[in-house]
Parts: sequence; structure tokens; C-alpha cells
Amino acid sequence: MERFDQLRGEEYINEWPRYSPQDLRRREATLIAAKLAVGAAMTAPVAGGVPQAEAHLVYGQEEMEKVARKMEELAYTNKKWQRQFLSEAVMIRETDVIVFLGDYRAHETPLDANCGLCGGAEGCSYFYTRRETDKGLVDVTDRRSETPIKGPLCGARVDDLGYVMGSAIWMAQTLLVDARPFMSVGLAGQKLDYCPNSGIVVGIPMATISKSPYQDVPVDYHLVNMDKVIDNTRKNYVVIRQTGSGIHFDYRKQFPKVKKED
Repeated sequence: MERFDQLRGEEYINEWPRYSPQDLRRREATLIAAKLAVGAAMTAPVAGGVPQAEAHLVYGQEEMEKVARKMEELAYTNKKWQRQFLSEAVMIRETDVIVFLGDYRAHETPLDANCGLCGGAEGCSYFYTRRETDKGLVDVTDRRSETPIKGPLCGARVDDLGYVMGSAIWMAQTLLVDARPFMSVGLAGQKLDYCPNSGIVVGIPMATISKSPYQDVPVDYHLVNMDKVIDNTRKNYVVIRQTGSGIHFDYRKQFPKVKKED
């Protein structure tokens, strides 16, 4: 009975202020949910039952900022996705944990099913003729690329990554945790060497707060968001303290005069 008596205590949980002790306790629950989501992803059905998925869990204030800044950097490499990447970078700053999922066979060991899913002719020649090969093996040591993702990729393996991602999302939904897959997050994670063996990576940010960070965001979210509003309030508050109450106001001696009634 003594060991059961040790399972006692109190824990206060609140989502505000961010990264406060009570908020960190809340984030622990999200991390547990993320690990369960990874477990579901690893058991997802894939072609031939061949293992091909890897996962990377990333959490913490500095880690979220690193991913968000990489997304902002990538935003200015393509005008078409600039506003999308900038807005989604803000969402990452409001995220508890990111689940990165990758497929480490899509760029190296294709299914060889002659399916043509890669976009080329049947027979997988489209894939092999555009990759460095030796004795029938794909050499992936040259990771230089002029495109965001070095292709071509085996379409069947990429399709399998969809099942992996879907399983993780299903688990998050079952646990009532806000989660949403993002191409922008996956691309930033890949550039930061998360899921280092994969040719394609998707990022799934997860959060357990009252309002989902991934829905109902305003236009130009990188300019109009919670952090910007709070910072602007702090600035205005400090200025008002100096000007609104009068310069050189001594709170110990000066008090507002009370108007006498007639």
C-alpha cells in the first residue's frame, strides 16, 4: 500500500502565459498524444508491408522558433507561396509539438511495380534514368538540388506516406488534439535535417489549446497575430504611463482632486 500512497499530488494547468509552469504541464499531454500519433503512423498500411517511414518529434520554444524562421526564409524563395508560408510560420510559434514524418525509400528504393505513378513511362525508367545509379543501385549521397525537393520520387512510396500521415492525423483526431499537415512545415523540417534519411517529409503541428492555431486566421497573419497584439499593447501601456498621468507625477504625494458637491 505504501507505493500507492506515493501517487499523490497537485498540478495546476492553464494555457496562459505561454511556457509558464502551468502551460508546460499542458504541453506534456500534447507530447504524449504526439507519440501515440507516431505509433499509429508506424503501423500504417504500406505497399508490400516494407518498412519505409521515419518520424521526428520536435518541441520547445527555441525549436518552434527555429522551424518558423526557416519557413520565413523559404517564403521568399517563391512568390507564389510567400504569404502562405509566412502565415503558417506564425501557427508554428503557437504549436506545442511538431510530428515530422518522412519516407526514406521514395528517393532510393522504389517499389519497382512498373506502375507509372511517378509521372513517367511504365517500367520505372523515368525514375532510374534521372537518378545517379551504379549496378542498379541508386546513389543518394549527392544531396544538392535546384528544386525544393530533389526528384523524381517513387509515386507509390509517396502514396504510402499519405497513409502514414493519415494514420497519425486519425490518432490526433481521436484524442481531440488539434493537428493539421503542412507542406511548408515538412519542407522546412527537411531543410533542418529532420527525418534525415527521407526524400520527402511532411510536418504535422499539434496543439491542445482552446482555439485551434490552424483555423480561422486573418489575412497577413504574420502581421496581425496574438504576439503582435500583445507586443503593441505593452508598448502603448508604457507610453500611456509616462504621458497620460502627467510627467514627473509622484504617486506618493499627488492624488486626483475630488470635486466637492454643492
